[in-house]
Amino acid sequence: MRFIMSLRDAYKKKAEAELELAQAQLAEFKAKVKGFAADTRVKYAEQVDHLEKAVDDAKHKLKELGEASEDVWEKLKDGVESALRSLSATLKDIADKFKD
Repeated sequence: MRFIMSLRDAYKKKAEAELELAQAQLAEFKAKVKGFAADTRVKYAEQVDHLEKAVDDAKHKLKELGEASEDVWEKLKDGVESALRSLSATLKDIADKFKD
């Protein structure tokens, strides 16, 4: 039982670290967009909103995971992994667009 709890804690800490990184990147993108001209700002606003929704989804899934009992933890873990993959893909997509 102790081993399972330490695996859960380690997984949760890893997921939280990924989420914190994504939140920092979101803040960075928001700051960059503020400096753009109005027409360019509009172009990137939708991308930033999409990223914000992905961050919120990952936060929600992680919160559920933290509150989960042993029997549903594995199922929720899959949801967190999916949300983090989606978040990572969205971050990559936006970072690529900001390079253009």
